[in-house]
Amino acid sequence: MIAGISGIEDTEYANTLGIDTIITDHHEPLDTLPKAIAVIDPKIEGSKYPFNQLAGVGVVFKLIQAISIKLNLDEKEYLKYLDLVCLGTISDIVPLVDENRVIAKLGLKLIEVQRNIGIKSLILSSGYKEINSNTISFGIAPRVNACGRMGFAEDALKLFITKDVNEIQNLTKKLNDYNKERQDTEKKIFNEALEEIEKNNELDNEIIVISKEGWHHGVIGIVSSKITEMYLKPSVLLCEEDGICKGSGRSIIGLDLHEALCKASSGLEKYGGHAMAVGLSLKKENLEEFKKEINKYIKNLNLEEIQQVIDIDMVVTLKDLSVDRIKELKKLEPFGEANKMPIFAIKNLKIEAIRALTEGKHLKLGLRDDNLRIDAIGFNLGELANEYKLGEKVDIVGNLEINSYNGIENVQMNIKDIKKSL
Repeated sequence: MIAGISGIEDTEYANTLGIDTIITDHHEPLDTLPKAIAVIDPKIEGSKYPFNQLAGVGVVFKLIQAISIKLNLDEKEYLKYLDLVCLGTISDIVPLVDENRVIAKLGLKLIEVQRNIGIKSLILSSGYKEINSNTISFGIAPRVNACGRMGFAEDALKLFITKDVNEIQNLTKKLNDYNKERQDTEKKIFNEALEEIEKNNELDNEIIVISKEGWHHGVIGIVSSKITEMYLKPSVLLCEEDGICKGSGRSIIGLDLHEALCKASSGLEKYGGHAMAVGLSLKKENLEEFKKEINKYIKNLNLEEIQQVIDIDMVVTLKDLSVDRIKELKKLEPFGEANKMPIFAIKNLKIEAIRALTEGKHLKLGLRDDNLRIDAIGFNLGELANEYKLGEKVDIVGNLEINSYNGIENVQMNIKDIKKSL
C-alpha cells in the first residue's frame, strides 16, 4: 500500500487490517507522521538526504534504486524507467536543479530514442516535433494529468505499459479527449469563479477563498493557479459535496501557503502540500471561520504589495541575433522551475505590422530596427492589438526562439510583455 505523508488515518486503518504500509511523498510533513513501516520524504525534519526538492516520482525512483542496489541488481533494471521519472519530474513543476536536473536531462535522452511507444504516440498526437522540457510541460503533462483529473488515471498507466499498437492508438485518443473535456470544464469553472469573486468582494481580502457546489475537484487546482496569476493573490477554490468542502490552493512568492494552513487549521479535516500549492478539506459549517482565520494570519504577516516583475537576463539588439546563436541556448536545457528560459529585452523597435489572432486571443507583431526585422507572438495578449499603432516604437521582453516555416528558419520572440518606448 502507498499512502501520502498526511495519510495518518489511512495508515492506521491499514495497520488494523494487517497491511504493511510504505509512505513515499515529497510534500511538507505534519507534526505527526503516519505509523508506517517506512516513511520516505526528503523534507522530514532530520533527513540526511542531500537534496529535498525531488518530485513525488523522484522519491519513488530513489526507493526503487535503493532496493535494486540492496538486491545487487544491474543499474539498467532501474535506469530504464528514467523516461517516466523525467516526465513526472517536469510535470510536477519542481525546481529543475541538482538531482532533478540530472533526472530530466537523462530522461529526455531516453524519451528521444522512443523506447516507450506510448510516450511516442502521445508526443506525435500533441503535434510537438522536438523532444525537450516544453514538449513535456505543454504537450504531454496536460494530457496525462487530464486522465487523473477527469477520473481515468488508469488509462495513462495503461498507455505507458502496453505493447499493443491498437490499444495505444485507442488510449492516445482517449487522453486527447480527456484533455479537451478538462479544458472545457476548466473554462466553465474559471468563469463561475470570477463571478463568485466579484459577488463576494473577495479582492478586498488577503486571500481569495471561494466554494461552490458542482465544481469538478480534479480541475479546481488549475483554476486556482489561474486566479492567483490573474489577481496576484493567493487563492483557495473548494467544491461542496454532502456538507464537505474539498479543494486546492495556490500561493504567491513570499507567502508559504502550507504554513498559513497550519496556523488556520482548527476547522480543517485534512490538509497538506507545500509553500506554493496545497490541498485541503473542511466541513461547510467551518468555512466562514476558516476564511477569517487564514485572512487574519496573512494580514498579520504585513507582506509588501506584490507586483508582477519580469527579470530580464540580457538586453540585446537585432544585430546580436542569429539562428545559430539562438540554437546555442539549447545547451542550457532542460528549462523549467528554477531554471527558466532566458528572458531578453529588445528596445526601440518600430511596429510595421500588428494584428490579433485566434478570435482576438493572441498578438502578432512585425517589428523593425533600420534594415533588420523580427516577428513576435504574444500568447493571450490579443487585447493589446488595439493599444498600439503602426509606426510606434516599442520595447519588448520575452523568450527568443526559432520559427520554422516552409523549411526557412527565422528568429522569433515569444513576448511576455510590451510597452511604448520612452
